Amino acid sequence: MNAVAIRPEATADTRTIYELTKAAFRDMPFSDGDEQELVDRLRADGDLTLSLVAEEADRIVGHIAFSPVTISDGTVGWFGLGPVSVWPELHSRGIGSALVRRGIAELRERGARGIVLLGDPAYYSRFGFIADPRLSYPGPPPEYFQSLLLEDDMLHGEVRYAVAFG
Repeated sequence: MNAVAIRPEATADTRTIYELTKAAFRDMPFSDGDEQELVDRLRADGDLTLSLVAEEADRIVGHIAFSPVTISDGTVGWFGLGPVSVWPELHSRGIGSALVRRGIAELRERGARGIVLLGDPAYYSRFGFIADPRLSYPGPPPEYFQSLLLEDDMLHGEVRYAVAFG
């Protein structure tokens, strides 16, 4: 594997991020089929808090997005992770993991209190994410809604994602 560099997205990256996200979720059984539009909506709404790309040999090979979430108890400083995308032919090379680790580190540096996501517990547990019943998100099976506490104590409440998630 060539060295992967991670950097904030640039304006010139938006079309590639769209195509990458579309390809990454094309054959996923849990996909809504609009993840690529989701990233564009988050960006247009000003809710794309952190958007990172992974580059290898001057080609974007991965992307991750973070956006603010609200907690019903009024707690602030929490963010939603997703989507995270890697070109399908490049899966299992550590690109997604590198993006997740970098994103967590950057949000921690910015003073974020925590991160939530919907995803595979077997994958995200390696980064410290857990399904904690004190935080809830209606709809999906509760084991797929996970959180990572970055500071303070765990709170209680229902999570709402940015408007772009619909």
